[in-house]
Amino acid sequence: MRPNSRFAQVQPIGLDEVAAAAGDDPDVLRLENLDTDVPPPPVAVAATREALAEMTGNSWLPLTGLPALCEAVAADLRVRTGLDFDPLRQVVITSGGTSAVMPVLLATTEPGDPVVLTDPTYAGLLQRVRLAGARPYLVPLRVDGGHWRLDREALDRVPAAAALLLMSPSMPSGVVFDRADWEAVARVCERTGAYLIYDAAMERIVFDGHPRVNPCQVDGLAGRTIIVGSVSKEYRMIGWRIGWVAGPADIMSRIMVAAIYNTTVASGFHQLGAAAAVKEPSGVAEAVAEYQARHDTVIQQLDGLPVVRAGGGWSCLVDAEAMGLTAADLSARLLERGRVAATPMTAWGETVAPRYVRLVFSNEPVKRLAELRARFEAALA
Repeated sequence: MRPNSRFAQVQPIGLDEVAAAAGDDPDVLRLENLDTDVPPPPVAVAATREALAEMTGNSWLPLTGLPALCEAVAADLRVRTGLDFDPLRQVVITSGGTSAVMPVLLATTEPGDPVVLTDPTYAGLLQRVRLAGARPYLVPLRVDGGHWRLDREALDRVPAAAALLLMSPSMPSGVVFDRADWEAVARVCERTGAYLIYDAAMERIVFDGHPRVNPCQVDGLAGRTIIVGSVSKEYRMIGWRIGWVAGPADIMSRIMVAAIYNTTVASGFHQLGAAAAVKEPSGVAEAVAEYQARHDTVIQQLDGLPVVRAGGGWSCLVDAEAMGLTAADLSARLLERGRVAATPMTAWGETVAPRYVRLVFSNEPVKRLAELRARFEAALA
């Protein structure tokens, strides 16, 4: 097999190996994968079934997305951002949110261009930057008072960038950016001429009454922000594989071309189900309350251990090196001795992430998570 430079630094995501090792043992706490047992909106299920029964949406066209979903996304973004997006020119539907990232990177970067991400960040974002031929520039998150914070001083030192690829709340840390964080991002974008690629998949999954700040509401960012969204997290519709990109019309013309040549078209049946969900409240507030209860149970169970509280999202991180172990060793011990499947963050950053193991609380109820302390003690014995 001939070498391919695109793959020289691309790392395996890691969670599939942990899932395979865990098998289907019902005793194992499944904290390795970002699935959820909180059900999707009934209105979305009903609309999808209706579309299948009536064969509505069984077409290649429109390649950029069904008008019903494009219009629903534009209406939702108007509430979140205060901006009006043309559903035909400024919104494109994709096969999931992370699948949208590659077309955006291809449209905004040249080979070798620096793209700023946090460390830790979702491996699916970091490794896509490398696959696109761009170069990750990682800005660390720091633990301050038991919470993650963006290192704004390190961000201010970014020398050059074609784009900043950021998420809030972010996987895997659960960090939530406040207005001052976004203002720091705006300064870097202005100084470097970079786009902000904002992964908004978990925007409303925030804990403790934390204020939600959409970057488009911050001076200097509305005209250069490209929003990536999906129904997978907020709407619990992972298997639908429906996402979207919205942004300034000039760059969206390129992103649409890249998206079409990447996947041609997203499932019409699932687009109609997604449109029904986006038009409704769809149980987001209730789901967030459940996720916070699960998160708080994890934090209580691991009191005294180096676990970092999340500001939102579906996961939090525990520092393996602070316990004298590598992340890979802690992950192995948790599975073998504690019957806990948890993914080491080896591919999720450079200097910060590899210390940590991720604990996903979205797919296990509070009753099962209440066993976590005993399972950690067995793993660490």
